[in-house]
Amino acid sequence: MLDISVIILTYNEQVHIERCIHNAQKFAKHIYLVDCYSTDSTVEIARSLGAEVYQHPWENYSKQFNWALQNLPIKTEWVWRMDADEYLSDELIEELHQTLPSLPKDINGFTAPCLRIFMGKYIRHGIIPLILLRLFKIRYAVCENRFMDEHIQLSEGIIGELKHPFYDDNLNGLTWWTTKHNGYATREAIDLLMTEYGLYENDVVNSGAHSAAIRKKKLKYIKLPLFWRAFAFFFLRYFIRLGFLDGKEGFLWHFLQGWWYRTLADAKVYEIKKRFGYDAEKIKAYLKENYLNL
Repeated sequence: MLDISVIILTYNEQVHIERCIHNAQKFAKHIYLVDCYSTDSTVEIARSLGAEVYQHPWENYSKQFNWALQNLPIKTEWVWRMDADEYLSDELIEELHQTLPSLPKDINGFTAPCLRIFMGKYIRHGIIPLILLRLFKIRYAVCENRFMDEHIQLSEGIIGELKHPFYDDNLNGLTWWTTKHNGYATREAIDLLMTEYGLYENDVVNSGAHSAAIRKKKLKYIKLPLFWRAFAFFFLRYFIRLGFLDGKEGFLWHFLQGWWYRTLADAKVYEIKKRFGYDAEKIKAYLKENYLNL
């Protein structure tokens, strides 16, 4: 096994956790779960498979992950951040085995492409693979405190690029998916407003060139008109980038994730702005009081 520990944050992930742990066992020395007091059999399954389980109350993703980095008894040089509904491709695992043993000392992290599987179908068209910093040397890493799209950031060093993908493949149904994305839309709305009004202390992070490019695009997105930008995003992905080639699953993915979800986030932005009469100072005061230190 490689000198890697895997950290998985969980809450009621019994449908995914066995697949996730079996995958992690192909490359990692140690597997840690930080569980938010699951009420299903997540913890029992994980322990039966040899993972070390710790439980800690949830505040938000970044604080939970940073608690894990600071408190788990990690002895490996490297950490892979892994969600319970993810798994690495065999090609990526082989790439890790070939790459890690002979690295320059100044490389402190690696990005890898994340591909989407939705309702059992790999979404090939319409979306550009997310390039995410998932492998890093623990002593240089922290998870940034944002409301949405929290990235691992490094205090120093070069970020390398892994070529082969890992997969986001959630096995829950559409009711679960839409409920979760309603919550995501609230977080997205707050993140959009915090970014628009410049309330993040540091918006420049060392998390890879792709993440920096995504942030620039998000700043451009924020400047576009509410609601129209969500429709334009769907139109770009579904028609211009040929998302329609993925059939019914492709339509549902691009409509729900590309239009419905982003329209819902815009509606929540609109609700807050309307409540305070579009007064920037009142909106900023509301955000600072209720969200800035969470």
